[in-house]
Amino acid sequence: MTTSHETSRQTPDFHLHINPFGRLTYSDATGIEHPDVMPVRAYPLSDPRHWVSLCDREGRELRCIEDLATLPPDVRAILENELAQREFVPRILRVIQVSSYLEPAEWEVETDCGPTRFVLKTEEDVRRLGPHSALILDSHGVRYLVPDTRDLTPYGRRAVDRYL
Repeated sequence: MTTSHETSRQTPDFHLHINPFGRLTYSDATGIEHPDVMPVRAYPLSDPRHWVSLCDREGRELRCIEDLATLPPDVRAILENELAQREFVPRILRVIQVSSYLEPAEWEVETDCGPTRFVLKTEEDVRRLGPHSALILDSHGVRYLVPDTRDLTPYGRRAVDRYL
């Protein structure tokens, strides 16, 4: 006997695999392969299980997946692994020091992945996500999440709030 969850899972008319170079490859219903595909979540923070686009090298959408739960486990595992690698976003737990309030500024922080330093190129690389959260983009394109500025020390709050 199958459950309703199992019957909602369909065999997709596409295939995903990792090529010999370690890159995600998408094969459409006609069998045409598209190497170097990037999965992109439409709502990565608010609804990460739905609306994932597979985009080609130029950023054009090849396919949109409405719900990851409808995919077979092997396809879903490949896609979730690729998304996890692409969406590596350390959480800033503590701001230890900011070299200057003029950009570029070197930040020394403690994250959930350990201590690190990064360079903030411009104040536009700090974006508010909600009333008390922010996303910081460093000079190498690594994103850092400040989940709640109220959890930072007064020094850390002032450092982040200065850019918001």
